[in-house]
Amino acid sequence: MNKPIDQQNFFAPEVLTDPFEFYREAHAADMKIQHVPEQNTYIVYDYELVAEATGRVEEFSNDFGSLMGADDPEIDAILAEGFPNEATLLTADPPVHTRFRKLVNLAFSMPRVNAIEDDMRAKAIQLIDNLSGKNECEFVEEFAVPLPVAMIAQQIGLDNDPKQVKYWSDAAVDRFSQLVDRDRELECARSFVEYQHYMKGKIDERRANGGDDLLTDLVEARIDGEEPLTDPEIISIMQQFMVAGNETTTSTIAGLMLQLIRNPDQMEKAVAAAGGNDPKLIGNMVEESLRYETPSAGMWRIVMKDAELGGVKIPKGATLQIRYAAANRDPKKFENPDKFDIERKNVRQHLAFGKGIHMCVGNMLSRKEIAVAFDELLSRLTNFQLADESAITVLPNILLRGVTKLPISYEKIA
Repeated sequence: MNKPIDQQNFFAPEVLTDPFEFYREAHAADMKIQHVPEQNTYIVYDYELVAEATGRVEEFSNDFGSLMGADDPEIDAILAEGFPNEATLLTADPPVHTRFRKLVNLAFSMPRVNAIEDDMRAKAIQLIDNLSGKNECEFVEEFAVPLPVAMIAQQIGLDNDPKQVKYWSDAAVDRFSQLVDRDRELECARSFVEYQHYMKGKIDERRANGGDDLLTDLVEARIDGEEPLTDPEIISIMQQFMVAGNETTTSTIAGLMLQLIRNPDQMEKAVAAAGGNDPKLIGNMVEESLRYETPSAGMWRIVMKDAELGGVKIPKGATLQIRYAAANRDPKKFENPDKFDIERKNVRQHLAFGKGIHMCVGNMLSRKEIAVAFDELLSRLTNFQLADESAITVLPNILLRGVTKLPISYEKIA
């Protein structure tokens, strides 16, 4: 017999890999918050409480950089070869966060996103043309990774080398995951320093010669009364863009393809909408995939003072693990939440990009990429099937969850 849900270990690798039965049990038992005493952690599963906690930044701090292997002399020695790791967007609180957000918003605007849509569509078509010469592919490696990597690399000054960008990005994710062994911790630290020096060279280049990308926008960003961004601050922000701009979008593209294949009725609706026939439905499908897959599955918060959330007393010094993915499966908010429904009415209320001042600054770019990807995929290829169900892979990670291998078959539309 299974243990009661409040006694089960949410952080077990098998649960992190496939947490949805756990979420169902938690919601059914009305377990809104779970206390994990041995880790001094409180895990928040309830939609309303997750939304509330994200807004209480004075009590629940985003400055969780201290969780990443601090007080480790060997890692500290490696990191000392790079630049200071500044707390900027993800790991900063107001008023520090406010300054960064103002300056970054100048760069990450809707006009900027719209300006690169043609490049986005051209890249998607190029990748689809590459797939068209055969009837099977590993969808993550051959489409879901290279599309967002190409887009974010172009915009933040990285060379369009998907393997290099993915290596740096995966290392950054693993530093946050707290699930890697010692050798990987050291490798991640070295990767971070390598990335920092590379990006510093790109910053110097833009400062000397200018350019037309997000990196140039940040180098040149000025707001009255605000200090320009320093090089270490730009390096930190660019790393966050690199991770958010490819890891989460890749996971959503892969997860959406998987769910369309597993739900033929939804695939039929999506195919009818693609090719510019119903952009509104394609947009709603993107939102449903973000709700259903929630690639940024959770985030840490540090409890700055004794607090109460949902009637639970939470002491200063504890950590919160805010589960956006659980909130997006809360039946009190989303009717029949485990059903994948691209016509869902209230889907835009999902928390896949967070909420409030820390809502993902790149959400517009991600939404656009996913929409363009499927608008082109579903109008150029057909008869999508899983080529090998047993080969589908999801790796355990506390913060980011997504399909990492997805073998599919398909046919080219004549």
